[in-house]
Amino acid sequence: MSDPHAKPVVAVPTLSEQMAALPERPDTPCVAVCSTTFDDVCRGCGRTYIEVARWVAMSAEEKEVVWRRILAEGYPRRN
Repeated sequence: MSDPHAKPVVAVPTLSEQMAALPERPDTPCVAVCSTTFDDVCRGCGRTYIEVARWVAMSAEEKEVVWRRILAEGYPRRN
């Protein structure tokens, strides 16, 4: 007999399964329209200057967080 108070077991996807589920993205959101003249956000890619500086050291998960934010904000922009 099963326990009516038992909580269902939820399978947690592995990191590789999670990464495989992420959308294909370019290596970087940079569009070679770099400018942080008026604030701390690049007018081309939408990343902060700190995100630009740390990009190569970021994990795939950290990059995905940035990608989601900049896409929601309408970046990258080529003009």
